[in-house]
Amino acid sequence: MTNDHLLHLLQLASPTLPVGAYSYSEGLEILVEKGIIDNSQRLKAWIDQELRYGAIRLEAAMMVRAYQSLQADDLEALPYWNAWASAAKETSELRSQSWQMGNSLIRLLVELEPELQSVAGVVGTPCNYAIAFGIAAAYWQINLMDALLGYLHSWASNLINTGVKLIPLGQTAGQQLLLELAPQLSGASQDILALEDDEQLHSCTWGLALSSMAHETQYTRLFRS
Repeated sequence: MTNDHLLHLLQLASPTLPVGAYSYSEGLEILVEKGIIDNSQRLKAWIDQELRYGAIRLEAAMMVRAYQSLQADDLEALPYWNAWASAAKETSELRSQSWQMGNSLIRLLVELEPELQSVAGVVGTPCNYAIAFGIAAAYWQINLMDALLGYLHSWASNLINTGVKLIPLGQTAGQQLLLELAPQLSGASQDILALEDDEQLHSCTWGLALSSMAHETQYTRLFRS
């Protein structure tokens, strides 16, 4: 990886990227309120299970396919995978999150790189976050595995920061948890790259779906969803 590639990846995976990721808990808020997740180890177990079986695997797989489509100049595949990503969301809250973040990122990319205007037009709106991330990574020629690790690391960091605020955890405990999850993030990246289109694009997300739906009617909330 060249310095430019690394800097582009750091920018793309940065928590300061103005896409609003910090405003979503992905159901963690209701799980903390009910005492299901009340310490760092239970949060780690939740993230680990999501990496092994959950929706983040499909999200990351869509990122990979958007990356590969742009790299192969197969623009017709982008709206297909974008529609696939929308259809795979089990709740309106998760779909709205992906659309809001994706639309924000694709608009930012067009402002930063006007050459991507035509690509954004092909994808159309709403654009899912994974699709926009894959487009950015491919355009900036970031290595695919590095982009995938950055995508998963950014997702895990956001959930851990949510746990730091809600459980609450100390900042050091949050960083320790992120460090402990490094093998799972690396292993999940390898697994996701190997997923086949026809038989392996599936997940077990009933826990995420139920917590996401319950969060909609939670009495007090810090997060949007």
